[in-house]
Amino acid sequence: MTKTPKTFENLPDEKRGRVLSEATREFAEHGYHQASINRIVNRLGIAKGSLFKYFGNKAGLFEYLFSNALTEFKQPLKDIRDNASADFFERIEQSFLASGAFIDAHPQLYRIYLKMLFNENFPFREKFLGEIRGAHAKFLRRLVDDGITSGQLRPGLDRDGTVFAIHSTLDRFLQSHAVPSLDSGIEPPAQSLKDKARMITDLLRRGLSASP
Repeated sequence: MTKTPKTFENLPDEKRGRVLSEATREFAEHGYHQASINRIVNRLGIAKGSLFKYFGNKAGLFEYLFSNALTEFKQPLKDIRDNASADFFERIEQSFLASGAFIDAHPQLYRIYLKMLFNENFPFREKFLGEIRGAHAKFLRRLVDDGITSGQLRPGLDRDGTVFAIHSTLDRFLQSHAVPSLDSGIEPPAQSLKDKARMITDLLRRGLSASP
């Protein structure tokens, strides 16, 4: 990060929330290059220098916003990972639902992710996408290892290939959930997020389960 925002962390929760909300809106609507610090501070009614004092520059603001969003996204996945009472496929389904719920709660953050994903000139693109994928791969490797060790997954299963397949499926599932028009003409009959997560989990179960 360009500058550690200790001053920002000391602000009241309500003020921090407003700053992050307006910054998220700006990056979601305009992307990184066209995002304007002036528009952000005008909507907030604060001095431009205040934002620079908090984050150093636009890059620092975006990096803080991204880091904060990633931390929030990972928390429910950690809870799922540590839920020893659920089997492998239950936890996979739960991760689909938790990720979809995050998008529903933070649609503008996901818009930023999509801009980053499909724009090769997005600043810090490789770094940020690498962090997202690295965190998700670590989560999935733990689940797959547990599934293999417990005998829930087929013996001899390629762990890395399985992690890649599940990650790719989830990523595309979330894109379809956020932008339904991507699958116009091939989407299944109208279903809830829960129904779609169950359908895809059942397909994964048929391919990966050690049981017939």
